[in-house]
Amino acid sequence: MPRLDPQDLYVLEPDLPQLDAPVLVQALDGFVDAGGAKRLAREHLLQEHGSRVLATFDVDALLDYRARRPAMTFDEDHWADYADPQLAIHLAHDAEGTPFLVLAGPEPDVQWEAFTSAVRILVQQLGVKTTVGMNSIPMAVPHTRPLGVIAHATRPEMVSGYERWVGTVQVPSSAGHLLEYRLGQAGHDAAGFAVAVPHYLAEAEYPAAALSLLGSVALLSGLSFTTDALEASAESVRLQVDQTVGGSDEVRGVVEALERQYDAYLAGAGRSLLAQMGGSLPTAEEIGDELEAFLAEQAEDGS
Repeated sequence: MPRLDPQDLYVLEPDLPQLDAPVLVQALDGFVDAGGAKRLAREHLLQEHGSRVLATFDVDALLDYRARRPAMTFDEDHWADYADPQLAIHLAHDAEGTPFLVLAGPEPDVQWEAFTSAVRILVQQLGVKTTVGMNSIPMAVPHTRPLGVIAHATRPEMVSGYERWVGTVQVPSSAGHLLEYRLGQAGHDAAGFAVAVPHYLAEAEYPAAALSLLGSVALLSGLSFTTDALEASAESVRLQVDQTVGGSDEVRGVVEALERQYDAYLAGAGRSLLAQMGGSLPTAEEIGDELEAFLAEQAEDGS
């Protein structure tokens, strides 16, 4: 497949508002999203801070529909609806009225280089000062400890205050990570945050992780987000998890083992927590039937 012209991949709305060097928050679907943290954070930004579409991408040129088939609604004897995929840059405003942008939608299946070039052109056209990505990954950490955040940036000083949870590793790429890399090569500031979600909660909605992502984005960008709804959800989930753990000796034992591992690392074990996620990682059976039932209930509530 020949590489497409990046400028043919998007349509920019006319009569753009004054943006004054906005931050672009990148939150594409398709990569790992433990606890639904990225999705929850993105939905919160678009719903709670208002949004309008400034630029749309040509999804026909970027998506493999057979790999990710959009949903259609059949109503008795006819097709009643089709969930059109949308990949777009949205304009929103934070709690202080400061404009910022959100890149949302499905991660492209093809033409990554053309797509990242198109976003880079838009970054220049819209005067973006910093692009910030959000991700969440499952890790062997307990829910009873502060959530760790893996921070990375095109300039190390942008994330100098964050704990170095990971050394040198090789991981599967994503369009979002490639975008950060290519923006850095082109001289643009870009960063990303990946929150570490307890692996036994990775399949449930975990709003505490979304709060952690938004807090990191706010700290780097200076934006101010309203998070009351997410905070209430996070507290509710935390109480349910604590009740589940407290009601089972087996589950409590697993969490306590993770606490000891986590505390030993912070005390100077000198190893990446990612390196400890191999054969020693508790299985679903070791977590216990009670916690599995809780996760299933949470997944049904979120569907």
